[in-house]
Amino acid sequence: MKLAIDFVRAQFPALAGEWVFLDNAGGSQTLKQVADRIHQYLMTSDVQLGASYEISQLAGQRVKAGARVAAELVNAEDECEVILGSSTTMLMKLLSLSLVETFKPGDEVIVTNCDHEANIGPWRNLEKRGMIIKTWRVNPETLELHLEDLAALMTEKTRLVALTHASNILGTINPIKQIASFVHERGAMICVDGVAYAPHALPDVRQLDVDFYAFSFYKVYGPHYSVLYGKKAHLLRMPGVNHFFIAENDVPYKFQPGSSNYELSYGITGIGDYLTGLAEVHAGQAGGREVKGLRDAAALAYECFAEHEEGLSARLLDFLNSRSDVRIIGKKESGRSVRMPTVSFVIKNVKSSTIPPEVDKHKIGIRYGDFYARRLIEDLGLAPQDGVVRVSMVHYNTLEEMDRLIRVLETLQG
Repeated sequence: MKLAIDFVRAQFPALAGEWVFLDNAGGSQTLKQVADRIHQYLMTSDVQLGASYEISQLAGQRVKAGARVAAELVNAEDECEVILGSSTTMLMKLLSLSLVETFKPGDEVIVTNCDHEANIGPWRNLEKRGMIIKTWRVNPETLELHLEDLAALMTEKTRLVALTHASNILGTINPIKQIASFVHERGAMICVDGVAYAPHALPDVRQLDVDFYAFSFYKVYGPHYSVLYGKKAHLLRMPGVNHFFIAENDVPYKFQPGSSNYELSYGITGIGDYLTGLAEVHAGQAGGREVKGLRDAAALAYECFAEHEEGLSARLLDFLNSRSDVRIIGKKESGRSVRMPTVSFVIKNVKSSTIPPEVDKHKIGIRYGDFYARRLIEDLGLAPQDGVVRVSMVHYNTLEEMDRLIRVLETLQG
């Protein structure tokens, strides 16, 4: 289904400028609908929640509406299963502090070497509490995580396996449903970082059967805010991190010290507005497909995203694959079922740090480095080269923008 790209780009005011944004895995551009909702909240309902007067009641309804949208986007069974917070890093830290209270010294947690540090560091820090931390490493040849390697690490003391849904360096999509089943069969829980996945594909925590799942809205066209999903049964039994007088069954509030950010919570509803509007535009292309509710609208919108983004990836990967001096770090093919449109590469005998400044001159934003996946970059021996060059596309990018980047890259020789 062809994406209505003119409609899409009109929803992002920043795209009217002269810059091409290809650093989207670091943060996407923000929807006008999101900015409008935040403005509306601050200008018409910026009061404390929970009071009896009318504006306070309106404010509470708006904040709650944001949580409902977050719950629908991940397909949570209950709205109380979504915890909103400042960043995925902070939410993972809070989760680790709560969850460790249910563990015993000698219990084991398995992390990967290919995750963003947000889903490694908090768990590694539990060594100070007597936990044993093991590392599930990507195969250096395939650059994939293999279940047989996980099987060798798991024991009857394994309590949690933490990994990414899609690598923010490799772009590779991990088979989370299969891994979750494998982990659950062995009596452990699974915690998934969906930050690099959620901008491109619609998470479904029930279908995946994950215990915890987190991502950041500022990489999904929204405010600088994040969500952590947790199965209700887990959240109820875990101790909270809020004030002592907050009831243990008061979920998610017991995990939100200082409460949620009101205006950013309401801003999330702007993402829902966009996905609904986009689905309405494309419903006719889908043979008059009936769209029922936000979840259905989001599914249709993301179908359009995936097809369009696959074309963007193919354009860039075809060029990179044609260069004998370029090494792609990750899968070389563009198929949407195996990778996200986040492409990392290095050029032979060229420091990665020297490339983006040359591209900057053409008003194209890309980036180099380890992208907080430092352990992976070090294990792949890429730190001396200043990490990788990363081009990260989303659905509002165009083939013309990819060609503009390629023309610049053609001038850079190894």
